[in-house]
Amino acid sequence: MTDKLYIPVLLGTTREGRYSEHVARMITAHAKDRDYLGLELFDVRDFNFPLDDEGQAIKDKNTKWRDAIVKADGLIIVSPEYNHGYPGSLKMALDTLLKEYIHKPVALCGVSAGGFGGCRVIEQLVGVVRELGLAVTFRDLNVSHVQKMFSEDGVLQDESVLKRVDEMLDELEWMSKALKWGRDNLK
Repeated sequence: MTDKLYIPVLLGTTREGRYSEHVARMITAHAKDRDYLGLELFDVRDFNFPLDDEGQAIKDKNTKWRDAIVKADGLIIVSPEYNHGYPGSLKMALDTLLKEYIHKPVALCGVSAGGFGGCRVIEQLVGVVRELGLAVTFRDLNVSHVQKMFSEDGVLQDESVLKRVDEMLDELEWMSKALKWGRDNLK
């Protein structure tokens, strides 16, 4: 394959002091060594969420996101776990589109300060992204004790997580190629 797979990475929280930003940046930087992947980080802080409307009605207020998903070969979602669920800002961002997601793979990354590595946020997101038409990879990335994993300025302190990042990216690459072929050939 000569063309790079284009994969947006969606950081799904606006919280101040968010450690999940370090995780999203680490995934994006780590993937630069892979010549077949082109990752681009999207931050829900940069989305335009009006107070008087939501859903697909506001997709034209977030054209960079819409255009990225139209051309995307897959998607990575990085989300902290808030009370066993996902942030509302992530749900608002995802709900701005629908048909643009269909038959594209998504890798889920859960982040938590505790020992479960965001497994409950991933569990909650699976139903949401499937309803949107995305195909969930079987290899999730769970990041436990995230506050110990990075220094205050975002430098990775425990490189053992990179093996799991590679496993997630390998699965996403395979599914992205297979589903791209399907979208291109099975109309």
